[in-house]
Amino acid sequence: MIDLELVFKLLIKSDMETISFDRLLLKTAFCCMASDGEIVPKEVKVIKKLCEKSPVFKDFDFKKEINALISRLNSNGKDFINYYFSLLKDTDLSDDEELALIDFAVETIKSDKKIEYTEIKFFKAIRHNLKVSNEKILAKHDDIEYWLEDDIKSESNIDKLISQYLEIANLPQFESISLNDIEMLKN
Repeated sequence: MIDLELVFKLLIKSDMETISFDRLLLKTAFCCMASDGEIVPKEVKVIKKLCEKSPVFKDFDFKKEINALISRLNSNGKDFINYYFSLLKDTDLSDDEELALIDFAVETIKSDKKIEYTEIKFFKAIRHNLKVSNEKILAKHDDIEYWLEDDIKSESNIDKLISQYLEIANLPQFESISLNDIEMLKN
């Protein structure tokens, strides 16, 4: 008997882009930059500098690559971000590669000196897809400890629960409550 679920997973994986590590680093920094809804020139400058300093970027046309990412984000919006997370989840990285990816993310988020909670939430989503320990991350970035903490309330989980509840809920028409009814409950 054919395992259709396994075949489906293999088909999805075969459609996934094979991405080089330098492109994944750039895509990470780009997504972090765009995660707050703004692309600030200072952030672009920091990303360019990170690429120039990193030995993994060889024969790399920064302007062409960053503009291609902007074009894809503009045309695909949230699907582009979801695809990034799929790539991140399906790419097998070493601890050193994951730490480099975190460096790019952290430096990009901090670059405009204005850290929005959406950026921290985005970082948390990146972190969720990596295996490297918090201890190794904090050894390099001791000032982001609160970025690594679990949220007490996860917006996505709450939204999902509310949506699921509303799909199955059958709310009746309630009768008005009179003050007499409330006073009777006290006794």
